[in-house]
Amino acid sequence: MSEISTRDAARDGASARDSARDNARDNAMSVAAISSERPESDDNVWTRRLVLFLRVMALLSVLKGLYHWAQVTGFVGGEDEAFENQSMAWQAATVYFAVIELVAAVGLWLATPWGAVVWLTTVVSMAVIELMFPGIYGGSLIVVGVEAFMLAAYLALAWMAARERPP
Repeated sequence: MSEISTRDAARDGASARDSARDNARDNAMSVAAISSERPESDDNVWTRRLVLFLRVMALLSVLKGLYHWAQVTGFVGGEDEAFENQSMAWQAATVYFAVIELVAAVGLWLATPWGAVVWLTTVVSMAVIELMFPGIYGGSLIVVGVEAFMLAAYLALAWMAARERPP
């Protein structure tokens, strides 16, 4: 009988220690959670810059997508510039960009890998349409230059962010 009571006492002592340790850990976590002094680490500077860039590109993608939808619905342009009066190639490209820009914006805002892929698809698509099919949107080299600059900025930021994380 004394052997059983000794085991019960040891078990009760162990559970009391576990409970005290859990309470101490919970108190430490709650104090750390409400502490106003957050340590600023410079370990992920490039990652933060990449996420900021992706968020800015998300906002631009929303604006571009909404502009294309405004063209489809007739909110912008006159009667001679109406969607139904445009060529089939222009209509197809406009609907494509109206949809894909908004999808890219969601992915970019969430900083997901698929968002970057969809955004890269929109950037390359716009550059190809401007260069290879100038009859659709006019073949503006300024648009191609801006798209190339954004692509280069993304690649540079992604490369620097990847260098921060060791393999």
